[in-house]
Amino acid sequence: MASVTIDGIATRYEVIGSGPPILMYAPGGFNAVIETWSTQSVYARIKLLDHLPKHFTCIVFDRRECGQSGGRVERVTWQHYVAQGKGLLDHLGIARACIMGGCMGCAPVAAFAVAHPETVTGMILYWPVGGAKYRISSHRRFAEHLGFVQSHGLDGVVALVEKEGKPFGADPRGGPWAAVIKRDSAFAAAYAEQDPNQYNQICQGMCRALFDRDTAPGAEPEDLMRLDVPALVVPGHDAAHATSAARYLEECLPRANYWDLPVDQQTQANVPTRILEFLREHR
Repeated sequence: MASVTIDGIATRYEVIGSGPPILMYAPGGFNAVIETWSTQSVYARIKLLDHLPKHFTCIVFDRRECGQSGGRVERVTWQHYVAQGKGLLDHLGIARACIMGGCMGCAPVAAFAVAHPETVTGMILYWPVGGAKYRISSHRRFAEHLGFVQSHGLDGVVALVEKEGKPFGADPRGGPWAAVIKRDSAFAAAYAEQDPNQYNQICQGMCRALFDRDTAPGAEPEDLMRLDVPALVVPGHDAAHATSAARYLEECLPRANYWDLPVDQQTQANVPTRILEFLREHR
């Protein structure tokens, strides 16, 4: 695995395969790491990284604040995730690429296309997160973290993460910087010394910025409607990946191709083939 510093934050990444490039924003919520493309849920079943690198250059990475990438305590928005991906493409000398997202990774893909349409040859939005239940659960996760901070302090967060080592999605008490606290002792020490009131404001602002609607987050509908970028939308169907969120993206994206395939029929036999067809059309 390689690492590059983007905007002062380390990004762990890997380049797999050869051919036209695909920048891949990993699934996994607040544990969006390279490995989740192969180990998590539906992605373990469809095995994209067994197929795509045979024909395309797959650029996979740990999103900031996840896995072995670094982080910084600030009001993180979708634009921060866009900057990480764009910085990685710039580092690799890639001017144009298809951008793919899984799960929560779909939101920065949409935001990326709005911010840098000239860079994006196509979008693949697989199981986009969204829906009322997703927004409610996301806000609840931040509230649980801030409740723990109020009761135990930021040093209590550090002690919890050092003991349990779980990412934010698995244990909300550890907060969105849990992965960085776990692996970086200097970061953990500085984290514990922050002003709790300012930290509370940062987290509340971050939560509102990321989870501000009852449909697919990431970009404003008016901006999506102006995009001249082809997109393949593949729906999920559960509390985190509401089918309505995928339909919303279909509605907003003028060149959306919505693959209306039920979740239980999405398999290794058909999903990689359909994605490869899309990629070949829009390389």
